[in-house]
Amino acid sequence: MSTQSRSVPVRRGAPLFQARRAHLLTTRFAGGGMAFGHRALSEGDCAFCGKRPPMPSGIDGATGEVAPALSPVASENLPPADFHCLRGTLDEERETEVIKLAIYHLEAKVISRGIGRSVVAAAAYMSCSRIYNDYDGIQHDYTRKQGLIWQQVFLPDMAPAEWTNREVLWNAVEEAEKTKDSRLAREFVVALPVELGRDEWIALLTDFIQANFVAEGMCADVCIHDTDGHNPHAHIMLTVRPLTKDGKWQHKTEKEYLCIRNGEERGFTAAEFKSAQSEGWEKQYQYKVGKEKVYMLPSQAEAQGYERISKYPKSTKYGRQNPISERWNSEDQLILWRAAWANVTNRFLVRAGVQERVDHRSYAERGLDEQPTIHEGMAAHALERKGVVSDRCELNRQIKADNVLLRELKSLVKKLMDAVKNTVPAIAEAMETVRQKMIIFRYRLLHIGGGKEKLADTLRIVKPDLKKYENVIKQLKGKIRERRTLLNEKKTTPAIQVFRHRELAQKIAGLTEDIEELKSEKALLLNQLNCADDHGMTAVKQRVASMESSIETLNQQEGKYANELEAALAQYTELQQEAAVMDAIELDAARQTLRPAKERKTVQRLQAAHGKKFDSGVLAQSRKDVAKMLDEPAESVSIRQKLQQPFKDSSKQYDAKNRECER
Repeated sequence: MSTQSRSVPVRRGAPLFQARRAHLLTTRFAGGGMAFGHRALSEGDCAFCGKRPPMPSGIDGATGEVAPALSPVASENLPPADFHCLRGTLDEERETEVIKLAIYHLEAKVISRGIGRSVVAAAAYMSCSRIYNDYDGIQHDYTRKQGLIWQQVFLPDMAPAEWTNREVLWNAVEEAEKTKDSRLAREFVVALPVELGRDEWIALLTDFIQANFVAEGMCADVCIHDTDGHNPHAHIMLTVRPLTKDGKWQHKTEKEYLCIRNGEERGFTAAEFKSAQSEGWEKQYQYKVGKEKVYMLPSQAEAQGYERISKYPKSTKYGRQNPISERWNSEDQLILWRAAWANVTNRFLVRAGVQERVDHRSYAERGLDEQPTIHEGMAAHALERKGVVSDRCELNRQIKADNVLLRELKSLVKKLMDAVKNTVPAIAEAMETVRQKMIIFRYRLLHIGGGKEKLADTLRIVKPDLKKYENVIKQLKGKIRERRTLLNEKKTTPAIQVFRHRELAQKIAGLTEDIEELKSEKALLLNQLNCADDHGMTAVKQRVASMESSIETLNQQEGKYANELEAALAQYTELQQEAAVMDAIELDAARQTLRPAKERKTVQRLQAAHGKKFDSGVLAQSRKDVAKMLDEPAESVSIRQKLQQPFKDSSKQYDAKNRECER
């Protein structure tokens, strides 16, 4: 949040990095003494001159719109300012005026009973009021709290009108939630730009809340706080349970019963089961079968005389979540809300004629290599105001100074690169380096392709047998279970029922023959899979799962190296365009001089990476492929490589025959 605190003087003429212990802030010099304030900066502001460098990529300077991120933001901390004016020493004493800048801060929380929080207490705190909690009989009194500027309750059209009273609203929320760990509300804490006034803050929050929360059917309770006049922020509390058109609370999750029909299992809610039952779907209940508890259909259990031991049908562990609640609780939705707050804030800054902008994206999403600062907090600022150096503030000062040095070093390296990039040796070095990178990427792709092919061949052989084995085991268990049932029935059948005994004996004999045939088939499959018994199949399944996982990993690596190869090819094309104005003969001679050393280094890198699995034939093929990509003449193949190739081809054929024989 935006804060401001005391200034710390810095000695006249002090070198740039002797000022590290002072908190580097955006300032404007007007003659006199120089000072630094203690507050975080918005990205892109100079820490000394107050000037605004060009707008960072991803933000429209006219509208302030920020493109929404595609992945969750890892940190709430924004990058430090751009210290573009720091050069040499500070030669003059000048008076300073600390400029207040807009920064981005949006903190999302969930108010839950599971962590001991009460939504009524939270509402009383942020509204600085006294509210009685009907759920636990506690009255929460925060009337002595200071800093409340504005408060408002926003309701969707379907909500009851009496909920405009926050005491009624949040007690209704407490009443609707029954469990001890219920999620009661969602809370956002957002920093308000100090460049805007009270009326603009209200309009900004109203616009954001109406468009993003009330329009979705949430009830919103918002309060603006600014205790010391330097830290304006807003608390936004939102309901997490959707409403019906009649203003009644919807469910967050529903019980989902696992039902069976013709061997197929499917989940149904209580409302869906009414129609599904007429289609032949049945719930499953626990029955006692010997010493075990087994879920069975009532029709099957009654026929076999089993006793039900539980009245609760089988269901999924967490039930079925309300699709509206599921969307509200998703990380993607949180990212959209963060982007929406940045966009609406920037629109109001543009409307107010303020140059500063906010950005919700992290360093990684914006392509920056700098280290982000950490959140300092009120306690750290209180220590600094008392003259005590806070560890968190000191760490941020160190990070910002290091980032300044990093920017200057990058700028220096860029200038040096620009100075030599157009010389023939530099272009030749760059082109050969990129060419060798392409050869390495192509080698990796060919190596991965070979590994995938071997794994796929093995899976094509093993998986059909494994599937047959699982089918045989399934049939065998069914037959054994059926024979056991018939044997039990035969034992309980009176001896006087001769025909029934004869019928059961025939069925048992037929099942016994089927069981023996299935056992023989199972033994054959175990032999084919090199397993001594059923216990060995666990290892086979684990190997199959491991191979499938390896293929998935190889696919990801293949995509990565394919992208790297395309990027290297684009880089090589750019170098070719730069070299178009140079002497082609001189450039080619320089490249041929560099190539042997580059290729030896490439071979060493590949040998170090692959060890005994390094294949010179794959390397030769990689060179051919890269030469074709770059429209270069193909390199000649050595006699040794030509002699090795037929041997490798015959080895591959021999391995394939061995695998076929083993199968």
